[in-house]
Amino acid sequence: MTLEVDGGIGTIRLDRPPMNALDVQMQDELRATALEASDHDGVAAVVVHGGPKVFAAGADVKQMATWTQADMVRRSVALQAAITAVARIPKPVVAAITGYALGGGCELALAADFRVCGDNARLGQPEIQLGIIPGAGGTQRLPRLIGPARAKDLIFTGRFVDAAEALAIGLVDQVVPPDDVLGAARDLAARFVGGPALALRAAKEAVDAGLEVDLATGLELERAQFCGLFATEDRAAGMASFLEHGPGRTKFAGR
Repeated sequence: MTLEVDGGIGTIRLDRPPMNALDVQMQDELRATALEASDHDGVAAVVVHGGPKVFAAGADVKQMATWTQADMVRRSVALQAAITAVARIPKPVVAAITGYALGGGCELALAADFRVCGDNARLGQPEIQLGIIPGAGGTQRLPRLIGPARAKDLIFTGRFVDAAEALAIGLVDQVVPPDDVLGAARDLAARFVGGPALALRAAKEAVDAGLEVDLATGLELERAQFCGLFATEDRAAGMASFLEHGPGRTKFAGR
């Protein structure tokens, strides 16, 4: 797994042919690479891509089949930590999905802020067909994204959805031809390059944290983030530029 940085966009590339199954090594590498992207000053936005044929077909069932309950108790923390590390990248994250995004692969896509998929994509949480449930965020992030009833349909049945249905239910944000997925994801990520990095970070934290609490607490989280940005150079530059030139012309420094 690698982090490639170009033009302010960091691309996390999954690389375990043929299906990018998320075995123990891949999980550990994913967490490390997400932390690298989080700390990299040259990365303004992140794209997660599995390659031209498949995003990720889930956890490595062959590896898990021999595990005991005690084994999974120990390993499940690291599994969730890998996906959570992507969700907590303090920058906009776009999942570029071709082919299958199933099980842990779907959960990885759910950890992104936006999802672009090819019209050949198939997404789902098929764990129920193995006698288990999603264990890396599927029961939590999926209902928050598409609503509890639709999430229960996918989780209870384990069925796959194609790109058209995924778009219709809000599971993905954009559908393009498979060959255009990475380019479309990069175009989306590029919108945030040169933006006010601290404000984008604050906006992401306010939205994500606010979804976990009641409205009053969420409003207080928002207020704190809002006030904190008045200590940044970008806020001063943005307001000065607006007053002199109008909106959309500020050159932000990310400080």
